[in-house]
Amino acid sequence: MLQVAFKADVAMAAIRRAIRLMDDMTPIYADIAEYMVGATKDRFETGTAPDGRKWAPKSQTTIDRYRRSKEGRSAGIKPLIGPSRRLGNEMFRFSSRDGALIGSNLIYSGVMQRGAAQGAFGRTARGGPIPWGRIPARAWLGLSRSDEKEIVDIVEEKLGGMLQG
Repeated sequence: MLQVAFKADVAMAAIRRAIRLMDDMTPIYADIAEYMVGATKDRFETGTAPDGRKWAPKSQTTIDRYRRSKEGRSAGIKPLIGPSRRLGNEMFRFSSRDGALIGSNLIYSGVMQRGAAQGAFGRTARGGPIPWGRIPARAWLGLSRSDEKEIVDIVEEKLGGMLQG
């Protein structure tokens, strides 16, 4: 029987690095979260949901209301961009060894994502509906096909770089 001893220091070091990386994927998830925040912010510029559909436009009533208010004049007519611009600018990201999250702590973020019927949240002290009109769903969180591809590319690049040393 023929036996040959191989010197595999480089290969074994790469395998050990891969095992360590797979044990704690935090760096990869951090890159994914960073990418997703950027991709989500881009949606505010294009007014496009992750599935490629355009967001419903602002109603003329909303546009007129913003134009009448001093702080609202700069809001423009793009959907989901209000006077404060907070929804698109104040996203949080979290990454750990188990995954990545992005989102918003703003109280109205879920309504912007899913929409709401007029009066869905009750009435004001003066009897007016909350919200005062129907708010169409404008999905701003989620993964597009290109996001999925980019995430795969991030993982492949990070793993490849770790294996090569």
